[in-house]
Amino acid sequence: MPTREQLAAWRAFLRAHATITRELETELVAEQRLSLAAYDVLVQLAEAPDRRLRMTELADAVLLSRSGVTRLVDRLERAGLVTRCRVADDGRGVAAQLTEAGLSRLRTASRTHLAGVLEHFVARLEPADLAALERISRLLAG
Repeated sequence: MPTREQLAAWRAFLRAHATITRELETELVAEQRLSLAAYDVLVQLAEAPDRRLRMTELADAVLLSRSGVTRLVDRLERAGLVTRCRVADDGRGVAAQLTEAGLSRLRTASRTHLAGVLEHFVARLEPADLAALERISRLLAG
C-alpha cells in the first residue's frame, strides 16, 4: 500500500498533467480549431519515415485506442490533412500518411502549441527541475 506521501506525489503528478494538457488543448482549439490529439497525430506522422505510419503504430505512438485513432484519422482525412494508403508488404495493412496540407497545418498549429509549452511548462520550472523531470519521466516511461 502506498504511503500518504507517495499518494500525494502521485496525485500532484496527475493534477499537473491534467492541468497542462487542458491548457494546451484549450489554446489549440481556440486558436487553431485543432484538438491536442489531432495535433499529436500530425506530429507523429511528420516525424515518421515518409511521413507515414501503420495505423497500429500510430495508435501506439499517440496512446489512443485503435478505434479512437481510426475515428480521428477519418476526421483528418476528410479535412485533407491525412490520407490512407496500403502497406506495400502487407495486403491487409493500412497506413496513414501526412499530406502537404497536413504538414502546413501542423507548422501553423505548432506556433500555438510550442508557445503554450513554454508558458505552461518550461517557464514554471528551473533548468535543474527540467533536467530532473526529464530523467524521472524516462524512468517512468520504461
